[in-house]
Amino acid sequence: MEIVVEDDQTTNPGAVLAFSRLAGRNDIAAFIGPIRSTQTNSIAPDVLKAGKVMMFGGTDPSLTHAGNPWLFRCRPNDTYSAQVIAQFGADEMKKRKWAVVFSTDTFGTNAVRSLTAALDKRDIQPVLAQGYTNQQADFTPVVLAVRQSGADVLSTYFTYEADLGVFARQVRQLGVRIPWVGSPTIVNTTALNLAGPALFGTYGITDYAADSSPAARAYADKYEAAYKSQPDIQSSWAFDAVNLLARAITDAGSTDPQAMRKAMIAIKGFQGAEGEYNFDENGDGLHGYNIVRNDAGKIVFDRHIELPAA
Repeated sequence: MEIVVEDDQTTNPGAVLAFSRLAGRNDIAAFIGPIRSTQTNSIAPDVLKAGKVMMFGGTDPSLTHAGNPWLFRCRPNDTYSAQVIAQFGADEMKKRKWAVVFSTDTFGTNAVRSLTAALDKRDIQPVLAQGYTNQQADFTPVVLAVRQSGADVLSTYFTYEADLGVFARQVRQLGVRIPWVGSPTIVNTTALNLAGPALFGTYGITDYAADSSPAARAYADKYEAAYKSQPDIQSSWAFDAVNLLARAITDAGSTDPQAMRKAMIAIKGFQGAEGEYNFDENGDGLHGYNIVRNDAGKIVFDRHIELPAA
């Protein structure tokens, strides 16, 4: 298997250009797309036109429910993250006054909609649902809104690690001390390095956790040996994507797009770094999240919560 790489520059126009360069080649059997939902949305029409399998990492639930048969997600979508956050924060921590901070991009707006629905089933309405624009230099107004809301728990859906790092430092600087349960960005290596002690004691709902399974631990050991750093969701899903594509090609006995798609949907019980893959007809392979805690900079695995396929 040969991997051909194009840089999407973490922008929507960059993603469209990168994909067009790859799709224009006759020797490409399948694609591994972006981790950002907004960029996956931007190239989805071109993926449909290309008619070949694309693995991706964006967690916006709508991506696999828009009638595009070529999209296969290598992370659990935010229908599941919202349910786990609500279960952990409301049912187990017994928190009723929620402040939710979220990116106003596709990922954040759909995620907060799912979380609000999960909380509504528990007769909880957030005391604050505060959106923000990506790549801000100052989150002071957002943090002040949280502090003034009277919330007893903070939940976040951040798209970019640098934004979360800035936000975390300002949360602590402005004296917000309530429990914090964040989406996977809260345990991203870049965010941890930027925020440092500002994230100590926080909780994360994450798809990749090194101690969540033997396959996850094996991947972590290999990654750390090769790169001298800890892996996170930026690499784990892509690692699985390569292995899943190899499995589909082997099972199909061909790189024919329709045969590969049929083989991918048939994959059940595949043990990956992210978890056990059982693909449904929509292209979702994972259906649960891990609860972890930041213990003085070390991410400690608590438990995995598996949910019924949505």
